[in-house]
Amino acid sequence: MARHTTEKELLTNIKPFIGQHCETTATGTLLNQLGISLSEPMLFGLGEGLGFIIWNMRNMTFPFIGGRIKTDLVTKNISKNLCLKLITKETSSKRKAWEEVKKLLDNNKAVGLKLDCYYLEYFSNPIHFAGHYVAIIDYDDEKAILVDTAQQGSKVSTSLKSLEAARSAKGAMSSKNLYFTIEKDGDMAVLKDAVITAIQNNARTYLNPPIKNLSYKGIEKASDVIIKWYDSSENIKEEFGTAVMLMERAGTGGAIFRNIYRDFLKEAYELTENKFIEHSYFKFSEIASDWSDIISLFERVSETKKKSYVLDASEIMKSLARKEKEAMELLINI
Repeated sequence: MARHTTEKELLTNIKPFIGQHCETTATGTLLNQLGISLSEPMLFGLGEGLGFIIWNMRNMTFPFIGGRIKTDLVTKNISKNLCLKLITKETSSKRKAWEEVKKLLDNNKAVGLKLDCYYLEYFSNPIHFAGHYVAIIDYDDEKAILVDTAQQGSKVSTSLKSLEAARSAKGAMSSKNLYFTIEKDGDMAVLKDAVITAIQNNARTYLNPPIKNLSYKGIEKASDVIIKWYDSSENIKEEFGTAVMLMERAGTGGAIFRNIYRDFLKEAYELTENKFIEHSYFKFSEIASDWSDIISLFERVSETKKKSYVLDASEIMKSLARKEKEAMELLINI
């Protein structure tokens, strides 16, 4: 049965969050409904989101290069650091998965969903990625009204059939029809305290990677891997071009999340007036610029197939490993 919520009621009760990254956009929408309005950089920082990974994935012919922590953790960290109650559920039953979400919507509660964006009908350049997040804010007999990133249209719709396929998809980073809600649970944390805790936790995690594919050690490794990738690639144009899209435009905010974290550190300094945060902000301004240079070099590789651009990118990565390590060392003891 269709809901009878009017457009006016919907917009009054649930304000879509306008963001570049899917998880912060979905979570930001849920927080908006609770009357908690924070910027996207602040959400990413509170989510302890900065990381690095280089990984050979089964469904990709070239190494995946990413700039954030593991899928699912950003929302968990935001909720933890703000002293909010995060309720996450999964089920293998497609019917139950929809009935539970529908019940929450009927009670005027925005819901976060994790799914494979490939099946969403509005999605531009669809690829299989089962770690995508949206917020669902309404539905009728045929379609669901979702909040996705600004580049995907922000407030969008897709058929209930396509939503079911997206939620139940299997593959890397997939979950079993995962959905989540956020509630206030007593007093919220003082933002200044939450920011300092989040920065220290993120720095501690970054500086202690369990394997060499992660964090600054991953960047060091990537400086060699990208050369081997170039040498063995059978489709340099497509592979390096896709890497550019994933690092710059696929919800990262540019420079594989370094722009967003730089802006978070600026807000954090304005809030705390901590000099170590200010110094790290300046370092991340340079770091973000260096990552933009690497992405531009990858773009030239795609266009010209010249190895010299790969070698230039490799040298920048070697210095970036050191720069990021130094910037995070400033933050661990603030």
